Amino acid sequence: MNRVWLTGLLALSCGAPSRRQDVFLATTTSARDTGLLDSLLPFFEQRTGYKVKVVAVGTGQAIAMARRGDVQIVLVHAPEVERAQVDSGNLVRRRLVMHNDFLFVGPPNDPAKLRGLHDPVTALRTVADAQAPFVSRGDRSGTHIFEQKLWRLAGREPPPPGGWYVEAGQGMAATLQMADEKHAYTITDRGTFLAWQSKLELVPLAEGDTLFYNVYHIMEVPNADAGARALADFFVSPEAQAFIGKFGTTRFGKPLFIPDAGESDKW
Repeated sequence: MNRVWLTGLLALSCGAPSRRQDVFLATTTSARDTGLLDSLLPFFEQRTGYKVKVVAVGTGQAIAMARRGDVQIVLVHAPEVERAQVDSGNLVRRRLVMHNDFLFVGPPNDPAKLRGLHDPVTALRTVADAQAPFVSRGDRSGTHIFEQKLWRLAGREPPPPGGWYVEAGQGMAATLQMADEKHAYTITDRGTFLAWQSKLELVPLAEGDTLFYNVYHIMEVPNADAGARALADFFVSPEAQAFIGKFGTTRFGKPLFIPDAGESDKW
């Protein structure tokens, strides 16, 4: 870890008020399964005295929890759904935090012949035409919403679960493990795949198109309390952004996420 960065961040914690209030954050399983939050949030807790309780679910579930009042802040990655929630007033202060990308992974023998494809719509259509085993998240997560978008762009309806098309109904790491066991294809975010790659036989097959772009925003409920606002501000702070930009480089040779706070947000 960068010593100068760590020294600066710890200095910010000096004189932090003593609080025991919990802040409940609903976020995606990819943010948890990569290990990012486990590494980043302790610095916020030390700096502020708040304790963050993380609930890792799909994007749809995270937003539903915010609407019910179960959490006050969400970190998710489904821009179309997010914008609708902001437009309706259910969530506020939507700010860009980071991005990585989606990709298709599958068995090394690649029976559907996806290897080298760059267009995700073509990749999904190719899997469907071959009726090659495919594991969908099936949980209204950001990754599942992305898959559903690809079906629409392909001019097709998602097939009913059963046979070659399986719905996991679980998080990204569990879906990758299921696809690996079934020698199946799936769509994953790159960060979770890299974090789990050593435990899998799955390999990257289709990637690179701009449609694969996977962007994360932080949002709050209206009238969020001071702890939730502080946590949202922390994610876009220079200190947290510097940490995000370095996270994963020691283990993988590159970061698992690219920090984006302050960048132009077309999403």
